[in-house]
This record gives sequence, C-alpha cells and structure tokens, in this order.
Amino acid sequence: MRSDTRHTEKFLQGLTTLTGLPYKKVQQYVKQNNPFNILEHPRIMDPNEKQLEKIGLLNEFIASYNLLKIYENNEKITFNSSTAAGQYFYALLSGMKDRERFMVAFLDRSNNVIEIKTMSEGTVGQTAVYPREILKYALACDCNAVILAHNHPGGSQNFSPEDKALTHRIVDIFHPLEIKVLDHIIVGGGNYSSMADRGNMPDYCKDPANYEPVALGAIPIAEKRNRFQNTR
Repeated sequence: MRSDTRHTEKFLQGLTTLTGLPYKKVQQYVKQNNPFNILEHPRIMDPNEKQLEKIGLLNEFIASYNLLKIYENNEKITFNSSTAAGQYFYALLSGMKDRERFMVAFLDRSNNVIEIKTMSEGTVGQTAVYPREILKYALACDCNAVILAHNHPGGSQNFSPEDKALTHRIVDIFHPLEIKVLDHIIVGGGNYSSMADRGNMPDYCKDPANYEPVALGAIPIAEKRNRFQNTR
C-alpha cells in the first residue's frame, strides 16, 4: 500500500462491508495493485453474482454522487457547451471499465435535458446500438436536439470508424425531422473527447435513413498497431 495507509484501510473496510467481498482477499490484492481496480474491473476479484450486483450498485451510487456535485446549484441540467456535456458524461461513465455503455441526452430548445437514457450496454469491447430505439425515445419526449455518448473501456479517446458511422446514421435519421445531433462524447483513459470540438460532427444527410443496428467496437486497428509497436 502507499503512504496513505489509514485512508486505504477505511476504503477497504467500507468496500467489503458494502459489497460482501472477503476483506483478506481485498487486502491481499491491494498490496500490489490499485484499490480502485476493484470497482472499475470487479471481475478480477472473482465475485459471486450477489457481490457483483452490489459492486454495480455502488458504482451507480458513486456516479450519481459525482453528477449531483456538478449540478447541486442548478434546478435544470443544461448542455450549453461541449465542456458541459463532456464533464457530465465523464462523471457518469469514467468508472465503467468492464463494459461499454451507449447513452443519449434528449434536449429541449434551450438545450435543457429532458431525459438522459442508457440505450445499450455490452461487453468490454462492443455494444450494439439500435437507431430505431433512439428515434422512438426522441419522438416520445418531443426533443429538439440530442447528444450521443459512450465509453471506451480500453481507454482510447479517438473516434473509431464505427463511432463515426453511427453518428452519421443518427444524423441521417434526425436531420429531416429537424432534430439536431449536437455532439458525440467519448469517455476513456481518464478524460473525454468531443466530436464537435474536433470539427467532425456531420450536419447534413449523407444517406437515406437506415434503422439497422450498429455494432460499436473497440479502437481502430491502426491505433491498436501503434500501441503495440510503442510497447516493444
């Protein structure tokens, strides 16, 4: 353990009390590993189903707390910039490193949040997104704009070809309905990136509306190759 032994011990005691993980097993793990890995990669502790469920609930609680701290002085959540959206989704998704989650924020004409909904959740390397479901919720809440967001458990902040293709697919569906697709946020590697900030957000229809599911995968092959070469 590091020099902050007292705080680490309190963290471990609280963690084992809330999750049911054996204290000695957790204590042994953190002798050589980061204790936060237990929350971010819970399966390394080989938990049973009940323990895994409790860890998931604890992560959800921590994410909710982070969001409440950001917006504790505001009655409404407003995404008036890519920074505001990025910080929100970072607080929500940064601790999720064992699976990929795709979310959508549905906004009114003033960019106030009407609803933020998890549209799909997959494995550490992939999740399937269903554009038809996104459209259904957009129409149900009569939104004026949407912001897309998902995490890359592998840590990449770059937009894969699948990420870009999905973004354009959503624009193709929503643009004729005068629903704006303002941004696509990627959370990974301790930070986030914004497709709008990078100047890559499409603002026109490229193809006819296509409602077939889209599989969001891992990082681009070229980036994987570069990472491998850099570790040699």
